[in-house]
Order: sequence, then structure tokens, then C-alpha cells
Amino acid sequence: MNYILNNQEMNTHLSFDMKVLDFLRYQQGITSIKAGCHSGRCGTCLILVGERDNDVVSYQPFNSCLLSLAEVNNKHLVTVEGLNGPELNPIQQAIVDEGATQCGYCTPGIVIALTAFFLNSPTINESLAMVALDGNLCRCTGYQGIKRALTSLCQQFSQPDVNKRVNWLIENKILPTYFAEIPQRLPKLTKPENQLTRLSPNSTLVAGGTIPWQSDSSKPVVFLSQHQELSGIQIEADRCYIGATTTMAVIKNSPTLQKLFPKIEQYFNLVASTPIRHRATLGGNIVMASPVGDLSIFFLALGASVDFSDGQNRRTVPLKYFFKGYKQIDKSDNEFVERLHFPLPVRHTYFNFERVCKHADSEIPSVSSAIQLQLNNGSIQQIHLSAGGVAPIPLYLKNTVNYLLGQKINAGVIREAGKMAQAEISPRSDVRGSVEYKRLLLRQLFYAHFITLFPTPIDSRKLLP
Repeated sequence: MNYILNNQEMNTHLSFDMKVLDFLRYQQGITSIKAGCHSGRCGTCLILVGERDNDVVSYQPFNSCLLSLAEVNNKHLVTVEGLNGPELNPIQQAIVDEGATQCGYCTPGIVIALTAFFLNSPTINESLAMVALDGNLCRCTGYQGIKRALTSLCQQFSQPDVNKRVNWLIENKILPTYFAEIPQRLPKLTKPENQLTRLSPNSTLVAGGTIPWQSDSSKPVVFLSQHQELSGIQIEADRCYIGATTTMAVIKNSPTLQKLFPKIEQYFNLVASTPIRHRATLGGNIVMASPVGDLSIFFLALGASVDFSDGQNRRTVPLKYFFKGYKQIDKSDNEFVERLHFPLPVRHTYFNFERVCKHADSEIPSVSSAIQLQLNNGSIQQIHLSAGGVAPIPLYLKNTVNYLLGQKINAGVIREAGKMAQAEISPRSDVRGSVEYKRLLLRQLFYAHFITLFPTPIDSRKLLP
């Protein structure tokens, strides 16, 4: 495997499924990378990974504990050592000046996350900087010093040159000068070997890698991220198609989907953390069949379908029929998810997504729900409604949907539909809430859909028991 580590060109012949965290710490002796949670939750092992896109290199923050060496082939890996210069750079200096570090265990990851923010954010402001740090935990500071450092940085660098971002960051000493040479250096590396020319039914398929997996020496390992044909977002005729390896971050930031769903960026800021969104894939989230899978809940409400392939034949399954039982799905072992697609919203179509977590927005939700409905002369002509965390599967509320079809929207109808939704769910008590709590949450989220979408005709006081 060939890649650039900070400013050094590297060639390694280690196991392709070795985690980058282990390689950096134990093979390269780079101790700024810390072994924390090993599940992408703490940010202490954060690195930047740069990939060439036409004539520029695009950098994203990744949790190295979830990243295999095979996935950095022909790319640029950056640790905090690769950002150091003769003096502290502005990000490091702001952290020192504002007392934003104590034990220092999390500090390299925070520097990486803020560097990624300056590399990618269209504008520089405190609220966006806070989102960029949503995957970094700090147990010492209470975060106030970190917030002060953010304020200082955003005041100091408020107007980025978005057309020449890397050069602008070099001029402002946030990046070392060698970053300007990376776009020319990467193409000179030996091209990555195509280990996955064919998606064999006997393969171990690895998508985003946010879920721990074990390689089986008897099976070839296929890293789906190297199959470009499984990624991307396209509009064809009256449908939107999203490739299985398209990440949450790409979905969140897609101009196409932002046009269809103006609040999608706001919705997805509540889902996972920034580094996880850069790794977690649509296909992986759906196939895991988690009862609280955010993408499953989101796309169930769009009337989506899933295309499967065995390498020769394609089969399509409506998403609402895909989930058969807890972790049981309508997919054979020799099939893989190729893409998901849904009909384009038409005029007078409304969509909303809600989720509630026990602690932070980026945690696994206790309950979530999504709705899409189309009105015709004030009546519901078409509707899809989903709920997560209240059944063994991502649940499509078909009885409630059938009741609401043709109805006029008013408090009485919504109350009755809420009762029908309660009859369809079967929550269980767990660490994220009791049965009673989850039932209450779903009722409130169901009401929230209509109050959010139709605030004028809905008097929320009439929804009270």
C-alpha cells in the first residue's frame, strides 16, 4: 500500500485490515493518536485523510480506530504532527491562550477536528465550529475553554477564501506549506491494487466500518468504498437514486437533497457525529436493520425501495417490506445492496424528521420518527409514517397511514391517529428508556410532525389528553 503520512511517502506490506490507529501508534510510534473508545465515540484517535478529487485534495476527519489500512491506499494521512511547525499554529495557540487543555489526552483530536472545520466549512462561525467538534469528548475542561478558543478563532478568521482554501490556510499558517504539493504528489504514487474487481457472494463485505467486523481467512474481504459505481446521488426521471456506499455526510451536504428537503442538513446534524457521518454508509445502516437506524427511519417515510444484486441479477424490495424481524432482512447471503431510490416529492408534499436521545443529539436515539404527506384540497392524498425504537424493526406504521389517507388535518384526527400508532408499536424497556417513556415520546413526536408542518390549523392544546 502506498500513501503519504504527513510529509513522508510510505509503502507498507502489513495486513490490509489492520486498523490505522494500531499502525500509527505501534508501527510508526506516533503517540498523539490515542487509543480511547475503539468505537468512534471519543475523537482521541482522529486523523485527517485527504483524497484526490480532480485537481484538488479533499480532506475529511476519520476515526483511525475504525479505519483499515486498505482504505488509505493512495491517500494523504495527517496526524497532529503533520500540522506542526516551528511555532504553534493559530488553532494550537488559541487552545493554549484560552486554557482549552488540561491533561491533553483529547487535544490532538480537537486540533484535527478544527483543522477539518477550516478545510471544509463554507463559512466560519461558532455554531458550525461546535458541530465540527461533536465527535470529540473532553473530560477535564468542562468545554468552556474550548468554546472560548472557538470564539477567538472565528473572530480571527471570519472570511475564508473558499476557492483557494488550502492556499488560504497556508497563508494564515493553519496548514504547513507542504500541503500545497500534495495534489501533485498523490498521482505519482503507485495506483492501489484493485482487490475487489468482482463482488463475490463468498466475500466479507465492509462498508463504512463503523461496526466492528472480523476478517475470515477463508473469504476475500471486499471494501465497498473502492467500488465507485456504488456511490453517488442521481435524479433519473421522477426518482432519486442514492448509491449504497454513499455516506451520511454526502447525503447531508448534497445540494440535490437539500433542494428536495431544505432541512436535511439540520436533521442530519442530529444523527451521529461529524467523523462517523463521513464513514457510515446508507447501505450499511439499512442492512444492519437496527430498530433505531436513522437512515432506515428517514427513508421509510419517503416510500423508498432498495435494489439488490448478486453480481448478475437485480431485485427490488420496498423498504417497508425489507425488515422481517429483529436483525432479519429480506436479503440472501449472495446479494449486496446496490442502491436505494424514492419518488421525487411533488407539489404540496411535506416532510419532517424527529428524534430524541437520552444524552446528546449524536447518541443513539430513544425514539425517532419521520413523516411525508401530500395534500389535495386540504385532505391527505398520500402519506408515509415511520418510527424507530418502538419495535424490533424500523417500523412502517401502515395502520396509522391507512387511517390518515383522505382525512382532513385537525386536532381530532391527529389524536385518533396517535392512538392507532400506539396500538401498532411494541417498545421494550432498555437503557434508553422504559416502555411508558417510549410510548410517550412517540406520541409527542407524532404530534410534533403536524405542529411543525401545519402550525396554523393545529391548536396544540387540543392534542392534550
